[in-house]
Amino acid sequence: MDDRVRDFTDDRFEAEVLGASAPVVVDFWAEWCAPCKRLSPVIDELAEELGDRAVVGKLDIDSNPKTGERFGISAIPTVLVFHGGEVRRRFIGLTSKDELRRAVLELHGGEGNE
Repeated sequence: MDDRVRDFTDDRFEAEVLGASAPVVVDFWAEWCAPCKRLSPVIDELAEELGDRAVVGKLDIDSNPKTGERFGISAIPTVLVFHGGEVRRRFIGLTSKDELRRAVLELHGGEGNE
């Protein structure tokens, strides 16, 4: 995992995700999930590209089942984009970096949007 990609947990989710002032991208994944492994480098690249404009992280649903249940995660990978403590976008399955980047930049006021 890239150094810029945070490892979210049930215990810290409220503070680190819902309490964040910037948009937050959360990749819900599991070690046994092959599509999740294919999405992992996309999440790493997204974190690198967005820098301080967003928080990017992952939440292992096997180790942190409460948060997955709370947000109705029934298929993985699922990526949720939060802003202001609310889910603003939901992507289920493999998603392109461009789609995720656009979703975050729209919430960030379009800065850096090409």
